Amino acid sequence: MKNAHDIIIKPIITEASMAMGQQRKYAFEVSRDATKPQIADAIEEIFKVDVECVNTIIMKRKPKRVRYKLGYISAWKKAIVTLKPESKTIEFFDGMM
Repeated sequence: MKNAHDIIIKPIITEASMAMGQQRKYAFEVSRDATKPQIADAIEEIFKVDVECVNTIIMKRKPKRVRYKLGYISAWKKAIVTLKPESKTIEFFDGMM
């Protein structure tokens, strides 16, 4: 089994993800081969919260051009985690809202 920090790569901090924080939803970049139960267990272990549900999205690769060279930003997996109403919030995101 993977370590919790191997499953959760980094939090996603955008205006849209900060607006979701008021609904107790948080966005993370996760490992491509991670399943929803693994993601929920990793979030509960790292942040000590109760997860209600996990929604995942595979973000497709996008073209990127640097001067004359054309390349792609690689595909990645995003997880939107919803916390239970009685659970505490994630302190990492509280300082940013």
